[in-house]
Amino acid sequence: MGVRHVEPYTEEWLRQPALYVSRVVEALGAEATDWWEGPCDPRAVTILLTGGDALVWDEESGWRRGRYVSGDREACTVLAEARYLGGGLLLRPERVPSAIADARAGVGNSTAWRPCYRSYRHYRDGFDLALNGYHAYAEA
Repeated sequence: MGVRHVEPYTEEWLRQPALYVSRVVEALGAEATDWWEGPCDPRAVTILLTGGDALVWDEESGWRRGRYVSGDREACTVLAEARYLGGGLLLRPERVPSAIADARAGVGNSTAWRPCYRSYRHYRDGFDLALNGYHAYAEA
């Protein structure tokens, strides 16, 4: 079976992160109250959490958690007191809840400094193939 490239900015490409994020939402259980895909460049997703916090993922810096200030599908989410969870762009979904706890406590891999794992402009760097792995998982 060959590697299938998804063309950037197609509907399929824009929706690629959704399957990964849906697994994270499952792992969070009742702590996740809502989620949406945000604007593009970089692709981003917001998960609202209980207690007024939010979790934001983008394809350059991975996950960050903070107090939700504003944002929606059309506007980038703004967080106060954000901490990046660390662990790379695609932190294992089952690891996210404990990474959030670490970020709240200011310990572990969490940091206030924004990591930059990649640029959203690098379309053929292998990242989209990693996202496709979650699509294959969903079909299994």
